[in-house]
Amino acid sequence: MALVKRGRTWHTHFFVDGQRFRQSLETSDWRQAQADEKDLIADAKAGKLSPTKQGFARLPFREAAERFLQDRIPQLAPLSVRTERERAKVLNKRLGDLQVSRFTTETVLAHVRERKADGIANATINRELDIIRGVLKKAKRWHLFADEIKPLPLRQSVGRALSYEGKLKLLKTAASRPEWQNAAWAATLALNTTMRGCEIKQLRWQDIDLMEKALTIRKSKTEAGERVIPLNADAWNTILLLYKRAKGLGDVRPEHYVFMACEASHFDPKLPQMSWRTAWRNLTRLIQCPGCGTQQGPTETCGNPECKADLKKVKSPLAGLRFHDLRHHAITELAESQASDSTVMAIAGHVSPKMLAHYSHVRIQAKRTALDALSTKRAERENSGGEARGYDTIHDTKRETADTVPPQLIENLVELVGIEPTTSSLRTMRSPS
Repeated sequence: MALVKRGRTWHTHFFVDGQRFRQSLETSDWRQAQADEKDLIADAKAGKLSPTKQGFARLPFREAAERFLQDRIPQLAPLSVRTERERAKVLNKRLGDLQVSRFTTETVLAHVRERKADGIANATINRELDIIRGVLKKAKRWHLFADEIKPLPLRQSVGRALSYEGKLKLLKTAASRPEWQNAAWAATLALNTTMRGCEIKQLRWQDIDLMEKALTIRKSKTEAGERVIPLNADAWNTILLLYKRAKGLGDVRPEHYVFMACEASHFDPKLPQMSWRTAWRNLTRLIQCPGCGTQQGPTETCGNPECKADLKKVKSPLAGLRFHDLRHHAITELAESQASDSTVMAIAGHVSPKMLAHYSHVRIQAKRTALDALSTKRAERENSGGEARGYDTIHDTKRETADTVPPQLIENLVELVGIEPTTSSLRTMRSPS
């Protein structure tokens, strides 16, 4: 190994396992240069410093981020690629011309502070940090930042589940105007299939089995998201309406998108619809004047010249509802329907009970009903003349009768045999013989 001073800066030159390393130590202090060189040699031996990455580290961030994204494209959906590029544009405005090797902890923290000052959400900033971290990892420099650069905390919000009345109001409102038709159909599918918005937009006719009344999600956010979903009556009727529209516009081919692109009233079935954001925003913000009943967008004064009521405090009951919340609602209803966790996960595409718990926020009325059942059973036992006794482990958790069978066993029998088992058959199965 060797230290060489060029101008006022010390440079190191050493070999590890036959690989050559050369790098500026960016210091004019000889003792500091010695210490930094020892750290670099240790990093090289630990595999944290690679000679093939030193050229990458000398690139400006703009070019390095593009190379990083190119490496990731095979793993990302087209929508994710566009999203990553948009995030990179924001980073390039502040950091694009800075050489990757000159990044410091303060450089990254300063970016975070500026974004927070602009009112950007923590989740968005974390996604930008993902790109910075990926570039620095590719340059074998992330270990210099890992201890100090952490993701920002996120608000633990799992979305929103509608009431039954809220669900009906949403569908009725969405169907009230022709320009909201696509949003209405998409909402119906989401509420009846648990599909994500991106899954609905990428749906093709080849993914729909018209004979079996089922659809297949071939590409999703996760591997578990690739699933087959049976279509209930509401979802099936929506598919028929979409098919009727497609037939009216021309031939329906397997590769055509169910939700086709539409630009200036021109439909292109070879491309998917990019968004129904405008329709969704308008329908979820729609308010009704309490004075005359006129429906209109958020405003201070009623648009009806004969009314002119003050609407400053009038707010839509659907205000703030995200399209993704419909998936939350569907999973909530499944959880309340007494379907098993495995069934819910198979329909929704989840990979763990933890994710199921994240989405299924059982409403307070369902919890109240479950708790009321506890007092109801005790009251029935006492009113039936039975002995009123307290709860104890021996009598209540260990006691089993031929008529008490775990519901999981009944469910498994129904799946295997296809019929409901009788009480006598269950008693025979529970017998030691």
